[in-house]
Amino acid sequence: MTTRLADIAVQAGVSEATVSRVLNGKPGVAATTRQSVLAALDVLGYERPVRLRQRSEGLVGLITPELENPIFPALAQVIGQALTRQGYTPVLATQTPGGSTEDELTEMLVDRGVAGIIFVSGLHADTSADMQRYEQLRAQGVPYVLVDGFSPKVQAPFISPDDRAAMTLAVTHLVSLGHTRIGLALGPKRFVPVQRKIEGFVRTMQDLLGLAAATVEADLVQHSLYTLEGGQAAATALIDRDCTAVVCASDMMALGAIRAARQRGLEVPRGVSVVGFDDSPLIAFTDPPLTTVRKPVPAMGQAAVRTLLEEIGGTPAPHSEFVFMPELVVRGSTASAPGERGRSQGGETGLSAVRR
Repeated sequence: MTTRLADIAVQAGVSEATVSRVLNGKPGVAATTRQSVLAALDVLGYERPVRLRQRSEGLVGLITPELENPIFPALAQVIGQALTRQGYTPVLATQTPGGSTEDELTEMLVDRGVAGIIFVSGLHADTSADMQRYEQLRAQGVPYVLVDGFSPKVQAPFISPDDRAAMTLAVTHLVSLGHTRIGLALGPKRFVPVQRKIEGFVRTMQDLLGLAAATVEADLVQHSLYTLEGGQAAATALIDRDCTAVVCASDMMALGAIRAARQRGLEVPRGVSVVGFDDSPLIAFTDPPLTTVRKPVPAMGQAAVRTLLEEIGGTPAPHSEFVFMPELVVRGSTASAPGERGRSQGGETGLSAVRR
């Protein structure tokens, strides 16, 4: 114990007697000094005495669809850190194939007395799902916030990226490189983010290339799964339709699209350009580094926590959707269209574009 006191005293820059007074909860110690001693405990890896630990404000549940796509752990980390800073303990509940459903995870969290729940890419994004489950949760007095998806049937705050604007960024970039045959690879159509991406894609293809909406959606949009294999299958179909560029609804799908191009003997980006969506961790280090539309994860995660804590505090947000602007990050997976090598690669004027 004496050695421990000496270590803490040196780290905090105070006497051993002062350390002893702080640890025993004795008066007569300045607040700044007390904080220095507690910080020294943390730095040296000693547990704080129970009486000195910050009281938890309670548990907050976070339900995600899975953790294989690195964008979900990234979002969970932002949300978890923001909750911890506010004195809450985050509880991560993940759906896995053959595992617990969203309803089962919700029930488990409610049974444990969570102060609130944040749902990420849940059933609220599925237009075929019954939204009554969320009204039942509200009737139980559990505040919640819904991330990535929107339903007019649910009276709750929503946090979303601007999926339509994301497609405008991607298509405008590719058109500026001379591409006119651009495909879109994305998930099942029943999901709200998918529908919005299609709207943004079709509108931009109309505006910039003069293509008919029906033609774009019939010939240049390919639905699949949000996986590497799903991206590979969708991109294969689009490349077979003579697309020189493929926009993907996730970075995982984009990696599958690169694989599909290589299986066709095409080099990325010289033969086919590929754009992802999310800007997942490590995606800048793929081969080639992926051009992608960055999802504003830090802003969305912090907004979700802030909105939930307002709900918990008794000042609920109105039924509304907070929409965050994505950002185009240009890397090595996009280039001039075949036959357009001499054309300028400008064209992002007035759009949010970053070259990395």
